[in-house]
Amino acid sequence: MTIASVRPFFAKASVAADEQARRESLAIADGLKRRKAGLLDELIVRYQHRLLRYLLFLTGNQETAEDLFQEVWMRVLLRGAQFNGNARFQTWLFTIARNLVIDQRRKRTMNSLDELIDGAGDDDRAMTFEVAADDPTPFEHVSNLEDREKIAAALLELDTLHREVLVLRFHEELSLEEIAKVTRAPLSTVKSRLYRGLAMIKPRLGYAAERFEARCDTRLGSRLREAM
Repeated sequence: MTIASVRPFFAKASVAADEQARRESLAIADGLKRRKAGLLDELIVRYQHRLLRYLLFLTGNQETAEDLFQEVWMRVLLRGAQFNGNARFQTWLFTIARNLVIDQRRKRTMNSLDELIDGAGDDDRAMTFEVAADDPTPFEHVSNLEDREKIAAALLELDTLHREVLVLRFHEELSLEEIAKVTRAPLSTVKSRLYRGLAMIKPRLGYAAERFEARCDTRLGSRLREAM
């Protein structure tokens, strides 16, 4: 059996998965518009750990992340009719979360997350906390506890913009296009942040670097190696 012979199978599987995701997104959109009983509870159960993990990595503060977590679900409850199902629900959810983080930072005279890249303030220094547990992500299936702890610590040492892209790509399994939607950044900017983030985090990971980089798409990994 050759790679060429199995490629059509994977292509069909990918199309089927995309169609299933599209139908699910449309069903969620319809349910939110009709305020379907029990739907919000189902969504909270399904996405609570992923959302809290994203907020923890984005803010670096447990208490802040938990406060924003509550606000995100309030936004979903109040503005659920705005979700049209054209994107995956998690993409819309993370977009709400990111906007709330920016709003909070703006109140502290910071206009956007982009300003964090110019220098680390008190809110962007390395933090330690326990990331919310959930069913293992695809990355966690191929890594051990020591690797995960080392990677979490290394991520927290990065500036927020690069940390965010790495978390969305490797922990939350968002596509580059979905990350661009969440961050409202051009696709080229997302790719640049991903490459630079990987380059910055590798020296901090030691032997765990190979496992972490393995979570990257083959093309991205090869380009990174060529650039280094």
